[in-house]
Amino acid sequence: MYEDFHAADRFSNHDLRCRWKATIVAIATRHADAVDVRFDVDERTVWIAMPCLAWVEQKKRTGHTITDALAAQAAGRYLKKAIESGYDNGREMYTMTIEEVLEHVDAVLHEAGHTRNLPYLVPLDDAQPQV
Repeated sequence: MYEDFHAADRFSNHDLRCRWKATIVAIATRHADAVDVRFDVDERTVWIAMPCLAWVEQKKRTGHTITDALAAQAAGRYLKKAIESGYDNGREMYTMTIEEVLEHVDAVLHEAGHTRNLPYLVPLDDAQPQV
């Protein structure tokens, strides 16, 4: 779905390959109440910051939590929409609102049908040890 996808830049129509690389709790790394999801967009790194309160709101709304896989998929969907709408302007970090997180989580769940249908988050080729 959104762990390894292509998106066309709205203005240049350039095809960009976007690949999930990591999900990191930002409390430890940058003292932010967020979860940061890293993607490589062609040769540049892009971080999508998702506020931790979205996890609380999702639990209140549905009784279910946002899993790591679901967070990565929602962040990837957000990134794809940003690129295709022209919102992506080359920044290194984008910050989602709680409402945006919940909207993209709902959309991903609607597309997948259930969290069990989400792709596994497997480190991609350059993160794998060479054998």
